[in-house]
Formats: sequence, structure tokens, C-alpha cells
Amino acid sequence: MTGRQGPTFRSVRSTCVAVLLVGAGVLSVRGQAQAPAKDNLDLQYANGIAAIVEGKVITVEDIRQRINPVIQQLRIESKSMQEFNQKLEALQEEAIQDMIDRELIVKEFRKDEKKRIPESYVDNQIAETLIGQFEGDRSKFLAYLRSRGLTLREYRKEVEEDIIFGYMRQQQRKSQSTVSPVKIEEFYKENKERFFQEDEAHLRLIQFTRAGQSDSDLRTRALAVYERLKAGEKFEDLAREVSQDTKKIKGGDWGWQKKSDLKPEFSDPLFALKKGEFTDPIITPEGAFLLYVEERKYAGIQPIDEVREQIERILITQGSRQAQERWLERLRRNGYVKHF
Repeated sequence: MTGRQGPTFRSVRSTCVAVLLVGAGVLSVRGQAQAPAKDNLDLQYANGIAAIVEGKVITVEDIRQRINPVIQQLRIESKSMQEFNQKLEALQEEAIQDMIDRELIVKEFRKDEKKRIPESYVDNQIAETLIGQFEGDRSKFLAYLRSRGLTLREYRKEVEEDIIFGYMRQQQRKSQSTVSPVKIEEFYKENKERFFQEDEAHLRLIQFTRAGQSDSDLRTRALAVYERLKAGEKFEDLAREVSQDTKKIKGGDWGWQKKSDLKPEFSDPLFALKKGEFTDPIITPEGAFLLYVEERKYAGIQPIDEVREQIERILITQGSRQAQERWLERLRRNGYVKHF
């Protein structure tokens, strides 16, 4: 019997990584202390059971244990309690589906009696956990197991199944490791707009900070270097010698910059240059600048040869995701799953 199906918990983990990044920037707005989250799991699953898969019971407490570490990130991301509750419900559903898939995948692995996870793999994983999460303190580790109601034997089985789960998912991804040139070309033709690039310049600069100097003083210093550049001295060598910016040690190398990323007082003169050219001195409230174009990329659709590897990675990822979902759908059809 099969039941409701949804995205795997892997997508939740990705979402939570993004939430952590976004949350760091908005914490001052939404990060006020709040009461612990209350879920509706006890109401939704009155008998405390969310699902049964191949004889394995998935309980409300199993769900809570999985989602509790990321609930605070959901709070930070959510703009309202309604949005938070919607996200929490989706998280619960995805956690259940992930636990179901885990059981089905482990069962699929164990069908082949020749397949075994070496004991040393489990030992190494437990040792890493002991050091990484419990600072090598075995008493803390055993207290953690007691808090979860697990024996060491049961925990070893859990770790082994985690390894199996990861191994089987990885094997499915490996099955989609090549893409034909024809598919790459077809994707390029159908998605050319994805490969539009803005004007970009590989920028080097020399900066003189103002430090109380007048525009005239700054211009005089910058013009002296400008004349040395005109005489043939290398920009990067002069940047190392005289520049006062943070990239001085790298010859003033600021890497590739898009026109839209720079202030007009820099972008307008910079993008009027060709490869190997440099600007006249630019005077701003911060100081004086000389800009140099190491290399140029002009706005337009990138040629297929420049994006071939990028397209190949996209197609491998898409193919892997589709193949994995087909594989999971087959396991779900052939397995026993009951939702409550």
C-alpha cells in the first residue's frame, strides 16, 4: 500500500542552509526571543503514529527529533505566524517522507545478501560523532543515547542505516555521470537567454586614500603614477609599490566586475576601455583611483564552447534528480507504506 508522497527531507536541509544565511542578515528585525514552537502533531496523529513502512513505525517523537533543530531558522525566515505554520507543516510532511524513503532504501540494499557495510565504517562514524559532537566525552555520548531511549546496539544500527542511505543515494547520482554532446547543444539552443552575460572587466586598481589631502594633492600623486604607466611600467608592479588599497599585495587585482556592480564614477570610465588600457585619475571623496582593464567580456550570449561544462553540470544534476525520483517512486510502489 502506498500513501501520500512529497519531496525528500534533503530539500529541507538545503532550505535551512539558505535560511541560516538569510537569517544572519535579518536577525535584528525578526530575531527577538519567542516562545517555543507548538506543533499540531499530537492533534494530527492522535495515537502518536504518523506512518508505518515495512513494519517500521514512524512516531510523532521521531518527527519532532528530526525537525526541532531547524525550527528556529524557520521562525527567522517567516514574516508571520501564518507563514511559519505553513512552513512547519511542510517541514513535518517532508520529514515523514524522508524517513519513509530511508526505510525503503535500506530494505532495497539488504535484498542483496552479498552487500555489507564493514564494521569499521560504523566504528569510524561513531568515533567522529563522539569527537565532533561530544568533545570525546563518552559519558555525554551515553547520556545522549539514554535521552533518546537508545541502546548502543540500536544506535550502531541507526548509524549503519545512515551509511546505507547515503551510499544508495550516491550510487543513483553516479548513474547519471555523462551527457551526450547532442543534449548539450539542444539545451543551449532552447535556453540561450540563460547564458546572457553583462559587460564585465577584470579590474586592477591603484588607490590613494584622501587622509586630509586636497583634490589637487591627490591628482598630483595619481598623475605621477599615470605618467609611469604611459612610459610602460606594469600596472600590477606599480600597484604593489604605491597603492593604498586592500588588494595591494595582489597587484591591485579585484577580479571580474560587472558594470552594474560598480558606481557610475568607476563603471563609466572603466567600461569605455579595451583590454590593457587604464583610466585617467579619478577623484572621489574617498581618494584618487587609477583603473586598469586586465581582460574584457562584452555583453551578449556566451558561445556554447564557453558554457559547455556548465550545461553538462546542469543536465547531470537534472538527470540525477529525475532518475532518483523514478527510483524512489518504484520503491514506494513496491513497498508497504501506511499513512495515518
